[in-house]
Amino acid sequence: MLRPSAVKEAAEELRLPVYEVVSLVAEERVEHLRRLRPDVIVVAAFAHLIPPAVLALPDRGCLNVHPSLLPKYRGPSPVAESLLAGDDVTGVTIMLMDEGLDTGPIVNQCSVPIDDSDTTGSLTQSLALLGADLLCSTIEGWVGGEMASRVQDPSMATYSRKVTADAGRLDWSEPAEALWRKVRAYHPWPVCYTTWNGKRLRIHSARPVAATQGAPLGKVVRLGENGRGIGVVAGRGTLLLDSVQLEGKRRVPVEEFARGQSNFIDSVLIS
Repeated sequence: MLRPSAVKEAAEELRLPVYEVVSLVAEERVEHLRRLRPDVIVVAAFAHLIPPAVLALPDRGCLNVHPSLLPKYRGPSPVAESLLAGDDVTGVTIMLMDEGLDTGPIVNQCSVPIDDSDTTGSLTQSLALLGADLLCSTIEGWVGGEMASRVQDPSMATYSRKVTADAGRLDWSEPAEALWRKVRAYHPWPVCYTTWNGKRLRIHSARPVAATQGAPLGKVVRLGENGRGIGVVAGRGTLLLDSVQLEGKRRVPVEEFARGQSNFIDSVLIS
C-alpha cells in the first residue's frame, strides 16, 4: 500500500482538499463530498471499496493511486507480491475507479526497477514518491479532458494475497531463492521467522547462495573459506543470514548472535 503522506503532500501541492476518513458509507460523509462539487476525487491507501454514490459524484470520476502495473497484482498487497514473484520491475498506476477491486480503466502508469536489496518497506517508500510525482503530472490533464483512459485486459489480471501475521514462517524445504524473496517481502511486517531452541528467531535480512552442504534441512552451517558466513541449509542452496532477532531480544548481526550463543552453529532450525 502506498504511503499516504507522500500522496497527501502531492495533493496539497496541487491545492486539492485532503480528507483522511475511515469509511465513506455514512450518508453524512457522502453529503459532505457532494457539497464540495468535486471535479475529481483521488484515493490513496484506502483499503475499502468506494460506494457507488461516491464514485458518481465527480465529473471526472475517482482516481486511485495503486502500487503495481495493473492489471498485475490487483488487491491488498501488490508490493509484497511482486517481491515474492521475483519480478525485476514494478510501478504505479493511476486508475479510474469503478465498483470492482482495482478493475477500472488505466489513466497513467510509470515503472521502476526492483533492486535485490529492496524490501516491502523500501519499495513501498519508493513507489509512494513515484506515485505522488505521477499524480502531479496526471491530474491537470485528466481533469481538463486532455488524457484518455484504457480498459484493463482481464485476461492479464493477477491478484495479490492479504498478508497475515503467520505468513513469514520459513519452510526450510523450499529453495533458498524462495526463502530470500519471503524475507524481503515480509519486511518490515510481519518479518520472517523460524524456531530455535523453542523460541522464535526472526530473520530480518539474508541472501541465497548456491552452496549445498549435504546436511539436514534447517541446519545452521559455516560458509566460505574463512568460515565467516553463517547460513541455513534449504531445499536447494543455502540461505546466508545477515541479521537476526531472538524472541525478546534486539536485532543483531548474525555473527554477534552466534558469538553469544555457542550452540547455534550446527543446530537445526525448525520450520
